[in-house]
Amino acid sequence: MAFDPLQERGIPLDRQLRDWRELHRAPIDPDRADPYTRCRIITMNGIEMEAVLFSHHLARHCPDADLRRRLAQVRAVEAQQQKAVNWLLPGTSSVLETTIAYEQVAVDLTAWVARMEPDPYLRQAYEFGVLDEVDHLYRYANLYDLIEHREAEKIVGDVTEIMPGRPTHLQHRDPADDVREPYDRGRTEPLSRLHALTITATEQQTMNFYLNAGPLQMEPIARRLYQEIGMVEEEHVTLYESLTDPGQSWWERLLNHEYNECYLYYSFMETESDPMVKHIWELHLGMELEHLRLAAELFRRFDGRDPDQVLAPALPPPVTFEPNKAYLRGLLAAQAGWTTQDTGYAPGPHERFEQRRDAVMDGEKPASEQVIDENRRISGQEYRLETVGPRMA
Repeated sequence: MAFDPLQERGIPLDRQLRDWRELHRAPIDPDRADPYTRCRIITMNGIEMEAVLFSHHLARHCPDADLRRRLAQVRAVEAQQQKAVNWLLPGTSSVLETTIAYEQVAVDLTAWVARMEPDPYLRQAYEFGVLDEVDHLYRYANLYDLIEHREAEKIVGDVTEIMPGRPTHLQHRDPADDVREPYDRGRTEPLSRLHALTITATEQQTMNFYLNAGPLQMEPIARRLYQEIGMVEEEHVTLYESLTDPGQSWWERLLNHEYNECYLYYSFMETESDPMVKHIWELHLGMELEHLRLAAELFRRFDGRDPDQVLAPALPPPVTFEPNKAYLRGLLAAQAGWTTQDTGYAPGPHERFEQRRDAVMDGEKPASEQVIDENRRISGQEYRLETVGPRMA
């Protein structure tokens, strides 16, 4: 039967506070865990961070003290959820290993969303962005080979290929060309809202992770690569957040956030292979059902509408981490040379793009190219993981 979170009973808010022992769970084993378990963890960390940050922004615009207190109560639980999820990542992994896992999320989650997105314009945005991420994964994998002398296959397994995408040096676009046309909240399908929230949140978390991880690198080439790709991730957040209709009220946005959390926790509960992690997804889903109920009450009170007017009558099919190899190779063959122009796309560089790129590079080869050159020099070849045959690029 279809799962309708508005009809399900969650855990009462006053029973959601956990003590330190309950919050702390053993991290996953990086050598034995399913790569997609790690991807689900990274995804939900980004989703919970977005929930916390959105609640803070809403509270700053809310004049009612009682409402601010209620937001604070829910937000404290969301913050606990974020800690419980993020602390599942193993401390034995290096920052660069975690970075490669972040890029695996960006590749396979964005590809899956693009495949499932019903709106052609929104789908194109995801198809465009994922080709940037394919290249980021390739650049970081070569950095990993260069400075840690290890192969990224130990992190991504055999489910995600590592190969050149849209070259990173062709991703330094003018900010004016990153802004897309938003969907129309009165006409778009509920699934499209969820997709936009999910990809915006995960890209925002990736951007923030690189802001903090970059300065922790010792090698100059690593610091420069994190800077370069970190700037592209800022472009991605601009691109994806612009897809959301800005006319939505705060309370409609809150409702969509909570519904999306229910959707993702339910999805991952249904697809998780690790029993301990699956239990956490199930527990958090129970909490989010109550958060959704409270958000629905606020939506009815302040928007004067029923949540069924904006939400799907039941959850869509689960979000699934799965290989997207053939799909991505098809996109690369068709769109690797594309860039953005105004709110559309261009088949190659244009004047505004070239001016921005030349100003950023100032005649110097970027770190994304230097890391490949240096790995070829030291290792004798660049690092790739092409499981379905060589791709010429």
